[in-house]
Amino acid sequence: MPHRDPLYRRHRFPAEIIAHAVWLYFRFPLSLRMVEDLLAARGIIVSHQTIRQWAEKFGRTFANEIRRRSSGRLGDKWHLDEAAISIRGKKHWL
Repeated sequence: MPHRDPLYRRHRFPAEIIAHAVWLYFRFPLSLRMVEDLLAARGIIVSHQTIRQWAEKFGRTFANEIRRRSSGRLGDKWHLDEAAISIRGKKHWL
């Protein structure tokens, strides 16, 4: 019997499928039914209620990981390409 992560023990689907469903739900603005349809297009039949339960159980871990990864991309310096200001109703480009 293959070694399974204890977090995913006693689940019918493999960890990769659960992780993908939860990732889709939290990473993109998708509803549970949209995630269900995306998985069905790949041949994985799972209900939206199951995806909701997975999101409740595993969601915090995935959301924290996504937040941690995306926060490292932004630096301390921001560069503004161009700006427009309005003086007496006339726009001036900086």
